[in-house]
Amino acid sequence: MTRAHREDIMLDLTGKVAFITGAGSAGEGWGNGKAIAVLMARQGAKVFGVDLSGEALEATSAVMAKEGHKNWATKVCNMTDSGQVKAAVDDCREKFGRIDILVNNVGGSAPGDPVSMSEEAWDNQMELNLKTAFMGCKHVLPVMEQQFAAEGTGGAIINMASVACLSAAVGGRVHVAYAASKAGVVAFTRSTAIAYVKKGIRVNVVIPGTMHTPLVENRLIKQLNVKDPEAFIAKRHASIPIGRMGDAWDIANAVVYLASDEAGYITATQLVVDGGLTAAR
Repeated sequence: MTRAHREDIMLDLTGKVAFITGAGSAGEGWGNGKAIAVLMARQGAKVFGVDLSGEALEATSAVMAKEGHKNWATKVCNMTDSGQVKAAVDDCREKFGRIDILVNNVGGSAPGDPVSMSEEAWDNQMELNLKTAFMGCKHVLPVMEQQFAAEGTGGAIINMASVACLSAAVGGRVHVAYAASKAGVVAFTRSTAIAYVKKGIRVNVVIPGTMHTPLVENRLIKQLNVKDPEAFIAKRHASIPIGRMGDAWDIANAVVYLASDEAGYITATQLVVDGGLTAAR
């Protein structure tokens, strides 16, 4: 049967093992990592989720249990620590035998320009947003290489950037370290993709726009000392050409597509998920 006449299920991840970083959520509701983990499980993948917060992982585990996903395992892990990342990768292989999908989803922003931002804050942003993607790839790529050598199947890696690397400011604030680190993720993705293109490994990057996830209520509103949260959120919705902020499911759907066999000819590519925001600017 040719690919033009496939009768199997689209975006089917059955038999694949996904290693997802930042698989918890910053509060009640659906964060990107939590949605990605659950959606991949729904599509048939075995999912190994890591997060710095055990409590955040427990929230994702509760959803997995409620939906009956038994092929789900977790580990608390600091993705900036090479030893911890290697241990988590080893645990995933021991549990599920392989890794077919890596989603590097750890990150966070801190505002500031080169003068106002401390050197410590700059270094922390580079570690949180860029080093974590490096560490995930460093320890998972050899696994995928071995699988390609043995079976002819490599894997798919999806990194997470931000429209902050495409625009001068986000929400009227300057984030020089966040923008620089996420631009680094894009460059890192493209370079890694070409380095491993002959080894059956695809590497792509998702670039989210203005999103409405638990981070808005749990971090951003407090960080900005917002007095009227409802008006603040309504303004954010209105600023997007499509008429609303994105949510975690918009990101999860993009990630699952790039991880699937349907995206088998796509590598070194940026998928912008922003409701037209950057184009309108």
